Amino acid sequence: MHGLSRLSNGVSSLSPPSSPRHRGSRGKTTSSPTTGGCGGGAGSFRVSGGGGGGGVGRAEFKNVVEKFGYFLISAMYRRRGVLLFAPLLYISGMLMYMGIFGFDAVNNISSGAGDVVGPGSVYRSPQVFEKLWPFMEAENRSSNTLMNVWNPKLRQGWKPCIKQSVIQSGLSGFPKSNGFLIIEANGGLNQQRLSICDAVAVAGLLNATLVIPIFHLNSVWQDSSKFGDIFDEEFFIYALRNHVNVIRELPEDILQQFDNNISNIVNLRVKAWSSPTYYLEKVLPKLVELKAVRIAPFSNRLAHAVPAYVQGLRCLCNFEALRFSEPIRMLAAKMVDRMVKNSSKSGANMCLYISDSKRIWLHFRAAYTMVVKKKSVRWILFVKEVGEENFGEEVGMMLRGMGFDNTTSLYVAAGKIYRVEKHMAPLKQMFPGLETKETLASPEELAPFMGHSSRLAALDYTVCLHSEVFVTTQGGNFPHFLVGHRRYFYEGHAKTIKPDKRKLAQLFDKPSIRWQDFKRQLQDMLRHNDVKGSELRKPSNSLYMYPMPDCMCRKSDARIEYSKHYENYLV
Repeated sequence: MHGLSRLSNGVSSLSPPSSPRHRGSRGKTTSSPTTGGCGGGAGSFRVSGGGGGGGVGRAEFKNVVEKFGYFLISAMYRRRGVLLFAPLLYISGMLMYMGIFGFDAVNNISSGAGDVVGPGSVYRSPQVFEKLWPFMEAENRSSNTLMNVWNPKLRQGWKPCIKQSVIQSGLSGFPKSNGFLIIEANGGLNQQRLSICDAVAVAGLLNATLVIPIFHLNSVWQDSSKFGDIFDEEFFIYALRNHVNVIRELPEDILQQFDNNISNIVNLRVKAWSSPTYYLEKVLPKLVELKAVRIAPFSNRLAHAVPAYVQGLRCLCNFEALRFSEPIRMLAAKMVDRMVKNSSKSGANMCLYISDSKRIWLHFRAAYTMVVKKKSVRWILFVKEVGEENFGEEVGMMLRGMGFDNTTSLYVAAGKIYRVEKHMAPLKQMFPGLETKETLASPEELAPFMGHSSRLAALDYTVCLHSEVFVTTQGGNFPHFLVGHRRYFYEGHAKTIKPDKRKLAQLFDKPSIRWQDFKRQLQDMLRHNDVKGSELRKPSNSLYMYPMPDCMCRKSDARIEYSKHYENYLV
């Protein structure tokens, strides 16, 4: 027996989108003869001159490696026991295929004196910085770039709004609940956010009563915070009251049916990116039959492509119902005010997001060098040559080249930074107004949050959300949600800088580059970011990053505007 869902019976079957896979095309690598070049041995970075014998040998070996890899993968599928060794085999195969042992020739650019290397293989940023630093100093306090960064003609005039179908559904009242939905969110702050919003959408779809989500103690984040420690629980329930019924815990009579133990409630193993049709056909009958079901873990368990009403619930949850708990909001508001005060002289207030692990540098540099060199990345050489260098040098040069001078107030959003003094020194040199949580808030103010990584991340999130410019050096859930939230705030424009990693690899590999050429290319990159700032969501994209047009509408078409969102987020 099926219960009543919040959708009509005519819902079309929606298939979950395939997981995004980036398959680089196997481009042909051509090598040009070099004068005086010596024959390339296994570990040589030089391209052999003229003759193709060495190249043929490498190509033959490469074919052998490919065939061997194919054989191993085929064997794994035939004998499932071998799957236990799949990760090791995969890593080994990738290392061999990427040329760790020197079997591939790299894409070539000349660096003078007959030295031919791939872009990024040799760390030349210090040389570039040494040459360009006098020009950066000469342009200090030269202009307020922020006034000219965003082209007003590109602003689309969007307003936050919730689709009319969601509003009408709320006004018509709830049918009788089909049962209680319990989900367990895993991961860090924004992974939890994703799970919560999708849970609200599923609860609305199934006409289920949602129990406040349970948070797993993640082995990486090691944060024991509960929902109410991070988010405003009372406000969450209130904001959803007309659309999804939310309760703090299961009623006593339901809990008694399961011997007062939530673990006894059946856990439905739902596949990633499951369609609404799957939930209606597989989950709803179990919900009606058992009166309560669990889905754990619950991360990426709902497809991007869903009906407008379900999409509207995602919008409502993410942008309106989920605000941080009062202690987080109070301190975050103080930090935002201090950043605004610091930037009052220059008018530029910027947030830079970086990873917080020992591999912060590799995340930034290796990623864009991999784009340039593709399958010929030499990972071992990479770790040895650039793994310990300062990432701040390149990030700082990028921003200075874009036109942000030394009066810019720069907030760095990160956890514990590896070798912080060394890594941050070049950035501090270029941006003396650099701030972090530890400098913007006192030790006494931060004390209640220490040891709780998600709460600390919430402080970073809020400061970045309200900064005038957001810069991200990498992907991940933090910038994913933040870029979308900033689009929601700034009339559809993210005001975000996401570097072109391919161009950066080439720029930082040219010690002879002139300052004017350096600036011109980076300012072109900035203009490109401006154009990309107001993208509309494509069917395969997430509305958490692209809220238009699902969560926003043109100013002329806006029917319901949540104008109090700005105040609610910090009050």
